[in-house]
Amino acid sequence: MAKIFVVTKKQLRLFSILLLVVLLAAACLKWNQSRAASAVPQEPRIFQLVTGEFSTKTDAGKEIEVYRWDPGTVVVSQGELVELHITGINGKSHPFVIEELGIKGEVTKGKTTIVRFTAAHKGTYPIVCLTHTTMEHGGPMVGYIVVQ
Repeated sequence: MAKIFVVTKKQLRLFSILLLVVLLAAACLKWNQSRAASAVPQEPRIFQLVTGEFSTKTDAGKEIEVYRWDPGTVVVSQGELVELHITGINGKSHPFVIEELGIKGEVTKGKTTIVRFTAAHKGTYPIVCLTHTTMEHGGPMVGYIVVQ
């Protein structure tokens, strides 16, 4: 024996309204997710760095100086817009290079040099002072940008 289902107009309207509510909820959830995923901050992330010097004398009276970037390591996210504000505290001049990022610059005592870049690729990129490359010249003065 065959079963027959009778659907009333009231049931059709209720089903249509329920289907419309479900579709609208799904569309809203999908829209909110896509906005959150595509949201990219327009402002750069700013890091403050300084040039620093450590000096001491050996038992024999020889003075030893070492220069460094402080902080020595900056960690950023891939795709992030970054600004380094590097202020010269010690040492007259620190010409520097970040070869892999194509950046060259110079930090002078009492001034702030601003370097802006987008961290496109993951890796570790050294910031190398060209004046202080060996122990004889108060170095090596190397800092690192780590892109994760």
